[in-house]
Amino acid sequence: MYKIIDGKKVASEIKKEIAEEVRKLKTAGKKIPHLAAILVGNDGSSETYVANKVKDCEEVGFKSTLIRFGSGITETVLLEKIADLNNDPDVDGFIVQLPLPAHISENKVIEAIDPRKDADGFHPVNIGKMVIGLSGYLPATPYGIVELIRRYCIETSGKNCVVIGRSNIVGRPVSILLSQKGMDATVTVVHSRTKNIKDIIRKADIIIAAIGSPAFVKEDMVKEGAVVIDVGTTRIISHETRSGFKLVGDVDFERVAHKCSYITPVPGGVGPMTRVSLLRNTLIAAKKD
Repeated sequence: MYKIIDGKKVASEIKKEIAEEVRKLKTAGKKIPHLAAILVGNDGSSETYVANKVKDCEEVGFKSTLIRFGSGITETVLLEKIADLNNDPDVDGFIVQLPLPAHISENKVIEAIDPRKDADGFHPVNIGKMVIGLSGYLPATPYGIVELIRRYCIETSGKNCVVIGRSNIVGRPVSILLSQKGMDATVTVVHSRTKNIKDIIRKADIIIAAIGSPAFVKEDMVKEGAVVIDVGTTRIISHETRSGFKLVGDVDFERVAHKCSYITPVPGGVGPMTRVSLLRNTLIAAKKD
């Protein structure tokens, strides 16, 4: 029988740990961590995500700021606002919620963020530190995935791990983290140009699905006893929910779960861990001041 990797539960435990750290800072008369978020446009998934981040901040005792812009904002104005946050001594960490409208360069935006305030861990300086094993701000979702694996005591040393997807936000960084000393997995990254992709995935002890394609991982692609981490969150129309939408993952959960030793649900798996990773990075930044 498979076990559910409960991201909500683990995130809640970590939030309690962070809240205790904040309480100690308050008692010592030190600065309270402050996380800011910039939201451009009104993408439904982004709206939900940012609203949850604000709630997370309240839960742990952080200050939070939400800055909204319409989807017609120019790249120049957005970069000016990022510069303001870089120079604001009260803001410890901030994020610019992705995706951005097509006329704005995501790379320019990421590079404009001060690496010392990069709560998402996307800046090239922080990615570079991660690659060579220096301490820094880890990318939020990959860190969340690794922390779930650690807290469920899932063995990774010498295990065959397949990462599906090669994005700079999840696929590539998580493949690096899992192959580093301490995790010691043997990692293969597969993507849209990989030949015999099913055969490669079928050999995996651990599957990280981060391709953004609903139910891509089918029952015949998973070996018995595999650990499956589903990073996908695609919003689809549903007549079963009040909102008219539901989140689905990259794994066909109903058919795949019975073959797994551990599996994450969607929602309630990786998502809450991504958000708690932002809190962790902001706390680290605040304590450095």
